[in-house]
Amino acid sequence: MITRILSIFFLCLSAGLGSTQAQTSISRSVLKSLQVQEDSLKVLADTLINGEDPATRLRADSQFVRTLVRSLKIKNSFYYPFDSLAGISRLYAPDSTFRIITWQYKKDDLVYLQEGAIQMNQPDGSLKLYPLFDVSMFTAKPLDSVRTRRNWIGAIYYRIIAKSYQGINYYTLLGFDDFTRSSNKKWMEVLTFSRSNGEPLFGGPYISFQDDSIPKRMQYRFNIEYKKDAATRFNYDPQMDMILFDHLVPEGDDPNRKDTYIPDGDFEGFKWKDGMWVHVEKQIFNFKLKDGEFPQEAKMMDEGGGINEQKLQEQSEKNIQNAEKVKNAKPAKARPQGGRPKGN
Repeated sequence: MITRILSIFFLCLSAGLGSTQAQTSISRSVLKSLQVQEDSLKVLADTLINGEDPATRLRADSQFVRTLVRSLKIKNSFYYPFDSLAGISRLYAPDSTFRIITWQYKKDDLVYLQEGAIQMNQPDGSLKLYPLFDVSMFTAKPLDSVRTRRNWIGAIYYRIIAKSYQGINYYTLLGFDDFTRSSNKKWMEVLTFSRSNGEPLFGGPYISFQDDSIPKRMQYRFNIEYKKDAATRFNYDPQMDMILFDHLVPEGDDPNRKDTYIPDGDFEGFKWKDGMWVHVEKQIFNFKLKDGEFPQEAKMMDEGGGINEQKLQEQSEKNIQNAEKVKNAKPAKARPQGGRPKGN
């Protein structure tokens, strides 16, 4: 169970606003109420991850959801970080227009369910919340459809990248999925908001392979699947302005066995171009990164599996700088969806 905690902790690497900021945005009495709620959530979060049997974890998860919603209903809760909740990702958009809270519930030794919600930053401090419902286990073709919050491809998000094109904002989510007993996945997809009703929409025609030596069809989201104990990198490099990830190869002779895939030392990537993430093949790179030279955001977890608190705090401070600038701003205009959902 400790291993499971370590495997998801890094997903909190941009985990919200600091307590100082919360105190400047929330009254003392409200702050006290939120702290009481957080104490309860902390115990429940630990139990839903570390509970010894499925029934205990199920009860803790149900109670956690109810307590979280009750907490978020408190005025201006958006500015409260809930930063003591181990294993719960609390990720703010770079422009602070929303935050997304995600976690996973271990149903049994074979099934992990991702859960989450998007909390919008409301000027009056009220709650506008979009719960997310993971249906990935029932989905045969997750790469070719726009998804709503009701048929979400679950992931524990560890990075949001804000991009714009023709005056419209797009939020790219990078996330982790404890997929099977023998393999993990990391996901990449673009989040937009419906122009008609403001609902979140996941994915769209934004993942292009048009520049590949052998072009492939457009994808609506992208993932890598790899061996359970393989250390893989999949993150955004602000200096290169690219998403970089390990090029994976099978250990054996069967390319269909994704649970045998491991990094070979090369990298691939995606570059934002004309409103799409365009794939960059590995042979285009003329360098190799040594250990420790990957984008610093990937080093929120040290080599021993522990949290790098200094890096986590530095990332939180960056979020703090943006929060007050948008607190009283008008909500961002709705973003157009990338296409009509194609069903499950």
